[in-house]
Amino acid sequence: MAKKLKDLLVKLPTQRQARIERRTQELATLKELRTAAQQTQTDMALALGVGQDAISRLEKRSDMLLSTLRLYIESLGGKLQLVAQFPGRPPVVLDHLGIKKP
Repeated sequence: MAKKLKDLLVKLPTQRQARIERRTQELATLKELRTAAQQTQTDMALALGVGQDAISRLEKRSDMLLSTLRLYIESLGGKLQLVAQFPGRPPVVLDHLGIKKP
């Protein structure tokens, strides 16, 4: 018989449960961002000048161009920032990546 995830989580130490919860809060899919912004796939398609089917495919992808991701995020009213983190050094925000040149 299959075990339910919530039943397994309850058996973990409290600190571990808290770490898992924090990590799940950090994860967000494009679909979750879109629905949080109260936008439909059709709304996004109109904003990006593509068909609704293209938005559906985009939201399922795990790999895409930064310029595509930037346009998607900006269409939701957000701003995309890419941050590089190195041990022992402060984070570095990488600017101008994914911006198409005119």
